[in-house]
Amino acid sequence: MQKVEMNFFATEKAVQEVLRIAQENNITEPILRIRVVPGGCSGFQYAMGFDDTIEEGDYVFEYNGLKIAIDKFSMPYVNNAELDYVVDFMGGGFTIKNPNVTGSCGCGNSFSCG
Repeated sequence: MQKVEMNFFATEKAVQEVLRIAQENNITEPILRIRVVPGGCSGFQYAMGFDDTIEEGDYVFEYNGLKIAIDKFSMPYVNNAELDYVVDFMGGGFTIKNPNVTGSCGCGNSFSCG
């Protein structure tokens, strides 16, 4: 059986925005936890937030002092995905560009993987 390399990427813009939010909230060693949770019209949703610890079995990626932790369940669903922060006419927000997604709902808040 071939071992699959697990990766997760974050753009500089996303990292800087997370670090800015961490600083505003007096979080000195930020760990951003990204999870895939069941729910939504298409089956899965992303959940993101700050965490205090890295759990055994987490995949950890570090970008300019920001640690991104992803649990074992979620990692296959976000392997090779990219966290970005986008600003457009409707405002700004985080987005995950995920090559594993095979479908999404009309509102864009949930997705399915093949």
